[in-house]
Amino acid sequence: MPCRSSEELQELVEEAKKCTKHGKVADYIPALKKARQHDLSVAISHPDGTCISAGDIEDKITLQSISKVLALAFALMDCGEERVFSKVGYEPTGDPFNSIIKLEISNASKPLNPMINAGALAVTHMIKGSSIEERFKRILEFVRGLAGNPDITYSEEVAKSEFDTAFLNRSLCYFMKQNSVIDEDVEDLIELYTKQCAIEMDCLDLARIGTVFAMDGEEPVTGRMLIPADVARLCKTLMVTCGMYNASGEFAVRVGIPAKSGVSGGIMGSFPNRFGIGIFGPALDERGNSIAGLKLLELLSGRYKLSIF
Repeated sequence: MPCRSSEELQELVEEAKKCTKHGKVADYIPALKKARQHDLSVAISHPDGTCISAGDIEDKITLQSISKVLALAFALMDCGEERVFSKVGYEPTGDPFNSIIKLEISNASKPLNPMINAGALAVTHMIKGSSIEERFKRILEFVRGLAGNPDITYSEEVAKSEFDTAFLNRSLCYFMKQNSVIDEDVEDLIELYTKQCAIEMDCLDLARIGTVFAMDGEEPVTGRMLIPADVARLCKTLMVTCGMYNASGEFAVRVGIPAKSGVSGGIMGSFPNRFGIGIFGPALDERGNSIAGLKLLELLSGRYKLSIF
């Protein structure tokens, strides 16, 4: 079991925090620039309902790209694996998460995987509902259920900031619409996607969601199946191969657990059948991952032999 106490975890947080001076808070979404560069918080949630935490745990995090995993699970539940992966692939990429180049050179402009922006937009496009409001309400209720927190909502400020500056994502959408990967109004899809990315929670909520994936979709305290086991396992596999942007291979070697990061500085990890982890450290490295969050996970993995490989 990683860390026997919050004090032990706090020691690792303080060690990892030293890396924040080498990172930079995301600034291409203006609202994210308000984050404090040197903050770092972590929670580890176990299947018996116990949780230990350390750091600036009062901080709230918007999910950003972490929401891609949750939307993928939801779209698979809505549409099935065959339908979803007819529009998006399984393959990792060495290109940045917001790159358009693979759409231009890949077969039928199909996004390579659901963890890059193009693939995530195609996945969110498949979530069912008669309106943007209904579709987002369904996503939000799903996330609340995974976290066991009915008070989770989204940051209107971050959603608007992201919507107003989503020029590259609009380009990805128009390219995919030209090639029949999506067929809805681009502005509607961007509105839904930016609200999805702006869903807000703390590390405790994030760790609890990680635990559901760790337990193959089961909420361990109640025993309720929130995600079909095959869907949860597929999501974890893509977290291993694609979840840390174009640093996923290095992360698999150095840490070795399924994880997904976001440019707000969040990381959600799932150690199969053992625990979920939620991290928030807004200082990012050059690939868009939390620099101190990665260091903390590397310290945890090295000390407690967490790698699944």
